[in-house]
Amino acid sequence: MKQYSIACVPGDGVGTEVIDAGKQVLLAVQEAHGGFRLHFDDYPWGCEYYLQHGEMMPKDGIKVLADHEAIYLGAVGYPTVPDHVSLWGLLIPIRQGFDQYVNLRPVKLFPGVPCPLKDKGPEDIDILCIRENTEGEYAGVGGRFHPGTPEETVLQTSVFTRRGVERVMRYAFEQAMRRPRKELVSATKSNALNYSMVFWDEVFWELAKEYPEVQASQWHTDALAAHFVRRPESFSVVVASNLFGDILTDLGGALQGSLGIPAGGNINPEKRYPSMFEPVHGSAPKYAGKGIANPMAAIWAGAMMIEFLGEKEAADRVMDAMMAVTAERKVLPRDLGGSATTARVAEEIAAKIRAAA
Repeated sequence: MKQYSIACVPGDGVGTEVIDAGKQVLLAVQEAHGGFRLHFDDYPWGCEYYLQHGEMMPKDGIKVLADHEAIYLGAVGYPTVPDHVSLWGLLIPIRQGFDQYVNLRPVKLFPGVPCPLKDKGPEDIDILCIRENTEGEYAGVGGRFHPGTPEETVLQTSVFTRRGVERVMRYAFEQAMRRPRKELVSATKSNALNYSMVFWDEVFWELAKEYPEVQASQWHTDALAAHFVRRPESFSVVVASNLFGDILTDLGGALQGSLGIPAGGNINPEKRYPSMFEPVHGSAPKYAGKGIANPMAAIWAGAMMIEFLGEKEAADRVMDAMMAVTAERKVLPRDLGGSATTARVAEEIAAKIRAAA
């Protein structure tokens, strides 16, 4: 039987609740499948840890996480801790330290979930967004000069390397090859960013020659965002830089009817290091402890995690059960128009898994 060691970092706010719900569903599918075992190690890192210890995670945190096959993250954020502290103190060190250069964000409308777009249904919204995750606009290169004076100057520099751009685009082309519609759109802004995005375009079209089966095209990011809203059914796979991908995927999350649904993976495709999977919503401190957070994003992230580990059949069971619950519309969390608690939603999804088995 295959054994997988999972590092759980529930984080802050509702993160602890949704990760507990996700674990419940993962243990249910583990039992139903019978071919693998998940071993969870919990680490109480995040903003509350920072307030106690002055750091988001211990200095040997990366070394501790490296001993696992994957990382299951809840949510990070706290009102008294600035976002840049939490991001650069935990998330980016993990993404960069483990070379998780692909941020994988599926945008899919579940059955029974109302779409904010008129006359759009699940058959219209099924986009795989692939965001470069370790460099680009979020490389962290820059500085402040003469702070607090009239001459204060701030530089924030984007970093685009051929290796970084080529590998995330190659991953995107490979994903496009696996989709029913072999189409790939590159998000660019080369009309304004005459160095970084012109280079991005050049690498994209060089790689497109290696994948003649894929229908490749490029869109300016602002126009692409507009067409996400106007014609989401036009897109199958989208590849974007760190910043543009961040914006487009949050827009994609809105198309799914609630930010309580979208999940994401921070992927090292070669599996040289652990990859990290998370719901994309925030920590929502004002809802923490009330049992009303939607656990579906965390459950979806768990399904992505076990699929990446090689357990696709089990992952499909989780997704089928979750979509059966949304289609029935009997046990739904508050953000989807229901009244079920976080734990109750997880229980229903787990029950669907057991019933199907």
